[in-house]
Amino acid sequence: MSSSCNTSRSLFRALAVLAAAACTTVFSTVPTVAQTTSDAATEWSQWRGADRDGRSHERGLTAQWPSEGPDRLQVIRGLGLGYSSIAATGDLLVTQGARERREWLMAIDRSSGIIRWRTENGPIFRNDQGDGPRGTPTIRDRVIYALAANGSLIAADLQSGEPLWQVDVTRRFRASTPRWGYSESPLVTDDLVLVNAGGRRASVVALDRASGDTVWTSQGDPAGYSSAIEVEHGGGRQAVFFTHTRALGVNLGDGELLWDYGRAANNTANAATPIFSPEENLLFVSSDYGTGAGTLQLSGSHAAGYRVEERYFTNSMRNHHSTSVLADGVLYGFSGSVLTAMRLADGEILWRDRSVGKGSLILADRRLYLLSERGTVALADVDPQTYRERGRFSLPRPQANTWSHPMIHQKRLYIRDQDQLYVFDIDGAADPALPSE
Repeated sequence: MSSSCNTSRSLFRALAVLAAAACTTVFSTVPTVAQTTSDAATEWSQWRGADRDGRSHERGLTAQWPSEGPDRLQVIRGLGLGYSSIAATGDLLVTQGARERREWLMAIDRSSGIIRWRTENGPIFRNDQGDGPRGTPTIRDRVIYALAANGSLIAADLQSGEPLWQVDVTRRFRASTPRWGYSESPLVTDDLVLVNAGGRRASVVALDRASGDTVWTSQGDPAGYSSAIEVEHGGGRQAVFFTHTRALGVNLGDGELLWDYGRAANNTANAATPIFSPEENLLFVSSDYGTGAGTLQLSGSHAAGYRVEERYFTNSMRNHHSTSVLADGVLYGFSGSVLTAMRLADGEILWRDRSVGKGSLILADRRLYLLSERGTVALADVDPQTYRERGRFSLPRPQANTWSHPMIHQKRLYIRDQDQLYVFDIDGAADPALPSE
């Protein structure tokens, strides 16, 4: 089913055009030296940040924007087509983009904006909703893991872009590319890389981080567009996925199905990432297309077995392509095109506001960073009582729908618009309006 071999870098480049057809190619082993960084709290090393929850740990950010928005430091060009968001560690930014009929994984120097390297990752994905890759790379221990829209999963060295291994998940797991392309950001644990491949007998799959070899496969759901999270509960670790047909939890050790829940799934596109509140042992799963969200009580243990019970279902928080953020027991997210604050415990709606229109959001320093799919950017307070905006501006002439989600790294705000990456200064050190919190 799969094959692996050792080969040189030059041979890889000669065979790169065949990557989409290759089942597995192994180039070396994963480095074991931990990545270095000047400040771990400023890392945004994967989809939705260091903890996959849409929250930055940075403090001291600008509390109020001027009428024209924060200072624009750079416009980095050359990223190519696609909706992949940005991940960052140390002095490197990483993303995916399409050009010359191929998809590429790339690293950008944070200070200069120069693209340090590009590594090919399969043929371009073409679609009526936009060409190119969708998934955000995951950085772990000086290695980048990225899934191209056509299903090429690659592990590459962070500093050089040297491929370590590459797998065509559609071929290995007998899967079909989703209608709008694979959009997932790989979930990387201590020794595994997990994705929702969508094969009939291999929907959720785990690969060895070092070699790319298959460790286990589980279930038979078609692939969704959501990215998984890791949950520690009851003495065990599980991965929570939102496939095309349901949310489910699988044992990280062997892929055993622990529980499943189908009510929040629609038959079109499940894209939002599940949210887990460890304080209340609650899981939140949401989709749009007229469906809604279920909040599940997770109970049980690794030894005795896990259970989920629906605490409530609501159609008042329907996350489409973006995911809500959770702060102090309140979810802030776009329900369709309306920004909504909802209490997680019971689903009570605290407020709604049209805000920037339908879009995506992240949270940092007690404020929401909002990006509409038309290129409007706003800053608003995290406040369960009311929507209070602290400034807004618009990107100049967006090239397409701005579906790449914003990212914060070392007091800079990054917003991608296809080939362009805008960089804004949000350092609040000289901001007299910055609150003490």
